[in-house]
Amino acid sequence: VLPDADLVLIAIVGTAGLRPALAAIEAGKDLALASKEILVMAGGIVMEAARRKGVNILPVDSEHNAIFQCLNGEDPDAVHRLLLTCSGGPFLDLPAHRFPEITPELALNHPTWSMGRKITVDSATLFNKGLEMIEARWLFGVPMDRIDVVIHPRSIVHSMVEFVDGSVLAQMSVTDMIFPIQYAFTYPGRVDGGLKRLDLSALGNLEFRPPRDVDFPALGLAKLAGERGGTLPAVLNAANETAVDAFLSHRLPFPGIWETVRHCMETVPFEPAPDLDALIKADLRARETAARFIANS
Repeated sequence: VLPDADLVLIAIVGTAGLRPALAAIEAGKDLALASKEILVMAGGIVMEAARRKGVNILPVDSEHNAIFQCLNGEDPDAVHRLLLTCSGGPFLDLPAHRFPEITPELALNHPTWSMGRKITVDSATLFNKGLEMIEARWLFGVPMDRIDVVIHPRSIVHSMVEFVDGSVLAQMSVTDMIFPIQYAFTYPGRVDGGLKRLDLSALGNLEFRPPRDVDFPALGLAKLAGERGGTLPAVLNAANETAVDAFLSHRLPFPGIWETVRHCMETVPFEPAPDLDALIKADLRARETAARFIANS
């Protein structure tokens, strides 16, 4: 890490950014975190290292950045629940019986965000939102049973916080990742970066609806992994990465992604209190298990 750097941005896809993130923390650098998989895999270890070194973890994901802004200056004990918004992806209204017809080309056609291939597929399966639930649990110290997902196809409200008095704070902006990146880089201040303004009078209604939990099992699998903890989130994440890669290369049907993840969560040995080495071993074992399952599917 450069000695004169104030902030390190981690935006490596998947778990490859874990060791660089820990190295930046050990060097005493604030971390702007765009790779949610790091906290999914090793949230306890990363957050404890940040506390020990006295560094800030600044979320760059639009949803977590929104919650971070809504919580600024608030009493943590006054938080009732976190509400992560979700666009619903390209298959929001597609009947479940048609999921086997979904091709990588269709899954990569996200309706509101322009992102990388892996995260775009995660948005289509809703695993992206499941991973974000686990990430939020570590970033904000809120248990999984007080983190909910609400479908918001417009992607204008980036997430919300509900407080014990029933008040809800929301962060809104034009759909552009420059907003959360800029806030992370200028925190605790704000600057006029010349970004497009939100025209509230032109918005019309802001639609919200519950997720289709039965049709999209990713949220339930992620919630289970986040609640149980240990090596299970690392297994979920590694299996999902392997399954998405197989789907993108036409070796696995779309529903096979969560079927692969479920199989790995049920078969890879569980450790309740892993150290970093145990997490890395669980990650590798999950990838091997997922690859065998895909090959035999």
